[in-house]
Amino acid sequence: MSRNIERAIEYRQEGKHQEANEMFVKLVIENPYDASVHYQCAWSFDVLGKESEAVPLYEKAIELGLPSSELEGALLGLGSTYRTLGKYEKSKGVFLKGLEQFPNNRAIQVFYAMTLYNLGENGKAMEYLLTNLVETTSDESILSYRKAIEFYSDKLDEVWE
Repeated sequence: MSRNIERAIEYRQEGKHQEANEMFVKLVIENPYDASVHYQCAWSFDVLGKESEAVPLYEKAIELGLPSSELEGALLGLGSTYRTLGKYEKSKGVFLKGLEQFPNNRAIQVFYAMTLYNLGENGKAMEYLLTNLVETTSDESILSYRKAIEFYSDKLDEVWE
């Protein structure tokens, strides 16, 4: 990783989002075939709330081929960005690809649940959220009802008499 990329990442981590973005935009121009630079630049636009500008950079980064560790973040970023732009079907498609490649990524599962909610698939959204809740919480009051929560997670619309 070049020193310029490292410095731009440091800027982002320090909260100097505009400076980081400006550096990444220059780096994309200088390195048009570097998937990681496109990914980092997309991320820098997301942090600035410029989601529409982030999308083509995420797409290009994925198209160019990212290492697994960055691909995971890029799929999450692109899916989430599509969701915030109201492109729910595109978001769902990206998240399904992310879940296929990274089935244990809980962040992807939770963001996917948000997209499902936006698509009116509330039952499936709740199932993802409840499953993640009981599998990650350390709250004893929730854990004491873990079996019940797991059982009902995909049966929220059923009624027992």
